[in-house]
Amino acid sequence: MNKNIIALFVVCIALVAAAGCVGFPTASLSPSSGSQDMSNGRIVSESKMVYTGDAAPLPVPASTPAQSDSGLSEIETKIIKTASITLEVKDIPGSEEILKTIASQKGGYLSSTNVQTGYNNRISGSVILRVPSEEFDTAISEIKAIGTVKSSSTQGQDVTEEYVDLQAQKISYQNQLAQYNEIMRKAVKVDDVITVQQQIDHVQTELNRLEGRLKYLGSRIDLSTITVNLQEPEPVGGETGHNFISTINEGIAGFLGMIDAIIIFFFTVLPLIIVGCIGYGIYRWNRGRKDTP
Repeated sequence: MNKNIIALFVVCIALVAAAGCVGFPTASLSPSSGSQDMSNGRIVSESKMVYTGDAAPLPVPASTPAQSDSGLSEIETKIIKTASITLEVKDIPGSEEILKTIASQKGGYLSSTNVQTGYNNRISGSVILRVPSEEFDTAISEIKAIGTVKSSSTQGQDVTEEYVDLQAQKISYQNQLAQYNEIMRKAVKVDDVITVQQQIDHVQTELNRLEGRLKYLGSRIDLSTITVNLQEPEPVGGETGHNFISTINEGIAGFLGMIDAIIIFFFTVLPLIIVGCIGYGIYRWNRGRKDTP
């Protein structure tokens, strides 16, 4: 009994071994040269493959990191912030120094200042500050505290779409420039060199334009602009106040104006007066003749 079981076991092993020796046609591939990338648990061949067997498999593209479907949501929003504030202050030069200090403390600077003296020696001024965008709200609060706010407005311009589009165009032009430079390196004929150089100049010009626009937008985004208009309080008694000398001068001016008007009226009606006098004289002369016997 034991011998029969052992014999049966040996027969089974022999059948399994025989089945293992019978193979189906398979295709094998081996890299002729190059290296393989084992990152992320994937094997990516960087070389041409040598195929053996009955048929070669279809080429498999190299794997690339998957892009997030929410890529747009990860783009940083680009906002240009601006503000305009009108303040009434007692000391405009002193207020300018305070504004300069505020801008400096926030990591910004005074872009421009303009002080002028208007009617009745009343001083007014305009100051433009550039402060980091993250300090925008804090700077506005401190600016409003130095005087009486007459008006205030803030604006936010979203330039995210333009900024992203310019970045994409910049990368495209950089790739084109690299390709043209490679073609130029291999060019032999003079005509080919001239043609490629023209394309390089065109692409470089467009690239410079895009970089300039990106630099401008970056400056406006990183540093917000705050325009502060300064004005002195109105004097007591109205815009110009009360001035006796001005009143006397206005009275004299009115008197002289009246005399001027009388003179103008006199010379205007003088021809009528002359004609009337001549007519009256003729009338008197005719009447005198009639009364004479």
